[in-house]
Amino acid sequence: MTMISAPDAPAIELGLREAAPEKPSRAKLIAAVAVGAALVTAVNVTAAVYLYRGVNDLRTMEARLEQLGQFEQRIGARIDTVNNGFQSRFETLDRQLQASFGQINGNLAKLEQGQPVAASEPAPSAPEPTMLSNTTMAEASAVDDSSADPVDGQRSFKRKVAPPGPNPSYQRIQQADGKVYYKKIN
Repeated sequence: MTMISAPDAPAIELGLREAAPEKPSRAKLIAAVAVGAALVTAVNVTAAVYLYRGVNDLRTMEARLEQLGQFEQRIGARIDTVNNGFQSRFETLDRQLQASFGQINGNLAKLEQGQPVAASEPAPSAPEPTMLSNTTMAEASAVDDSSADPVDGQRSFKRKVAPPGPNPSYQRIQQADGKVYYKKIN
């Protein structure tokens, strides 16, 4: 075996070696894995607690929304009842006004013919309908018509008004924007 040597190269001494990098010890690796697992577990427990609270809040909100829907239905039913009452009251007032206009027109016709008109004669008006439970508008108007008796045995001149048709009812129409309208249906 031939050895090539360079006379200028320093000789290697076997006593001094460079230290090779050490591998991490197993204890440090296990400790790092344990810390990471503990951190992930803490994050999972925290997320589970917040998720549980969120689900409970959601259930509470759903229960309140359900109650709100029932409340809206009750209020809607009461508004419908009140609105139908007002509309029937307006119809009664309209009939009274038409009767008063008929009397005024009759009095004007009498004045044009030269006949005297009694100034102190009270204006006949349709009596206020009484609120009867479980009656229809047709029954109520029949009761009102039968209770109207002539004043002092004389019938005052009234313009003939067509008898009311069948009991008018109303259809509730709710638009997409929340407005409610009532349409009269005969």
